[in-house]
Amino acid sequence: MDSLFDEVETKRFEPLAVRMRPTRLEDFQGQEEVVGPNSFLRRMIEEDAIPSLLFYGPSGTGKTTLARVIAEITHSRFINLNATNTGTTELRKCIEEARKYILSFQQRTILFLDEIHRFNKGQQDVLLPSVEDGSIILIGATTENPFFEVNRPLLSRLRLITLETLSPEAIGRILRRALIDTDKGLGAKKIEASDEVLEDIGRFVNGDARMALNILEQAAALVTVGGRLDTALIEKVLGQRIYSYDKKGDNHYDTISAFIKSMRGSDPQAVSYYLARMIEAGEDPVFIARRIMICAAEDVGLADPQALMLATSAAQAAHMVGFPEARIILSEAALYVALAPKSNSSYVAIDSALEEVRHGVQGQVPNHLKDAHYKGAKALGHGSGYLYPQAYPIGYVKQQYLPDELIGHTYYTGLKRGKEKELLSAWQNRIEGFNSKF
Repeated sequence: MDSLFDEVETKRFEPLAVRMRPTRLEDFQGQEEVVGPNSFLRRMIEEDAIPSLLFYGPSGTGKTTLARVIAEITHSRFINLNATNTGTTELRKCIEEARKYILSFQQRTILFLDEIHRFNKGQQDVLLPSVEDGSIILIGATTENPFFEVNRPLLSRLRLITLETLSPEAIGRILRRALIDTDKGLGAKKIEASDEVLEDIGRFVNGDARMALNILEQAAALVTVGGRLDTALIEKVLGQRIYSYDKKGDNHYDTISAFIKSMRGSDPQAVSYYLARMIEAGEDPVFIARRIMICAAEDVGLADPQALMLATSAAQAAHMVGFPEARIILSEAALYVALAPKSNSSYVAIDSALEEVRHGVQGQVPNHLKDAHYKGAKALGHGSGYLYPQAYPIGYVKQQYLPDELIGHTYYTGLKRGKEKELLSAWQNRIEGFNSKF
């Protein structure tokens, strides 16, 4: 009786985020592609044929919860380990116990291993035999790119399941459920809150449901029965402002527009400010990185080709590490683009050429430029008279490249700025050098 009383008391003091963990797939929010009707995982669960899995996604997206739900539905034993504090000895013991349960009770064991990327190669290799022979159903979880952090032999034996960052709307639904649940949630307090306020919390936590429920619980403690949650109260709990930043509304587009124009206009102060606004409002780092790459290509261009390389590397790095560290990576890339010399010549050139292709004269490729790598090409005159630039001392020879109908048409007009000035000068020197010798 005492043990039952202790269990009741323990549950009473459990955090809201623990109490509100879904026990059914129907309550699992924001991952419809993963567990929705007719999805691979949903069908495997319903058929009780779960393979070993690897859950990959940001914190707070439900990796542990989903593993628990699977164990509950499939009537499997559930062992929860974290790679940061689990050694090889404990791992082997769990695997041995799992084998005994299969033999004695015909019951399978789901071994949930959080932060599996923390295991070294030797520890990951310990799992291989038991995954292969079915002694355990391994469900690994990681926030890091598994193709970099999980050994290839183990990764090849796991079905990769990607959990996406929860949208503010999904977070809002989770919080609403917690507000109205009278058994495990806050329903007894009859607290009111608008969808907008709940979704604002979702934007603030950047898709982390656990953090959102913790914030809701703290805010609810400050509200009397029948009271109302509003933005001012949430900001009081957070100790900072919640930014209104509807990703489908004007504020979103106005802010990203100002960010791009500030990079184009070479204003590092404004770039830093608008980047901070987007980060604080929970904008997707990949979305921000894409805009920096576009600006690097469109507005910096040939004036500093390094800008696009840096922006591309930053996009990959930001995707891999996520926030909060991604803020540093994005800041470096955005400020580089802002400080770099500007040239839109590449952008203007391709759009001018596309306009010609779509609406202008369709000239014929000159015969000497046509493909000559097939039998019969010579008889057609294809490739005849082509001059190979590498055969000339300066790597350049004057010859016709545009179709006859387009000779003299100009698409690219070089701008003498930054690196492009050097490229243009070197290009001009090659032409003049050829003209003076031949």
